[in-house]
Amino acid sequence: MSEPLPKEQQSAYQRWEMASFGDERASTRAAVATVSEEELEAIREAARQQGFAQGMAQGHAAGLDIGRVDSAQEMLHLQQIAEAFGGEIARANEVIADEMLDLGLDLAKAMLKTALEVRPELVLPVVAEAIRYLPSLQQPALLFLHPEDARLARDFIGDELAKAGWRVSEDINLERGGCRVETPTNQIDGSIQTRWQRIAAALGKNTDWLA
Repeated sequence: MSEPLPKEQQSAYQRWEMASFGDERASTRAAVATVSEEELEAIREAARQQGFAQGMAQGHAAGLDIGRVDSAQEMLHLQQIAEAFGGEIARANEVIADEMLDLGLDLAKAMLKTALEVRPELVLPVVAEAIRYLPSLQQPALLFLHPEDARLARDFIGDELAKAGWRVSEDINLERGGCRVETPTNQIDGSIQTRWQRIAAALGKNTDWLA
């Protein structure tokens, strides 16, 4: 096997041919290295994209779950507020209704007192109503009235009362507009105070006539 010629004895062709082979091997290795780096970068990028997509999906799902929990809590809170508000409205309506009833009774009381002062003859229907409560007349039958009302009764219905066996008596303790009926077996309190308490009790109130 012949030894290679020294560089200074080689021809230009020989030097070019050997250099060309060396350069081609280096280029091949560089190309292989470059392709491997690109593929690796592509793999990394694909992994990043996949991880990003998974993270987005997980984050979206977690966000939906949190949103559902928050919405449920908000709805529960709103429902509690609505129930509390409805309860307060109901209580307020009860208070208002009760206060309106008190006001109505006060107005009725004031109007009745004024009416009796202006039209004292209003006592006459009261007397007739009290008499009707008695099942039968028993002697002696006494009709107690305020002195001024007694005068009115004698003037307007005195004859009728006398024919029916009634005797009109005066009671200064009775307020005008009221009466008291007494027989041996019955007594009817037709005083203003008693009748007013009956009206108030029927309305669920305990209001005194003198209050």
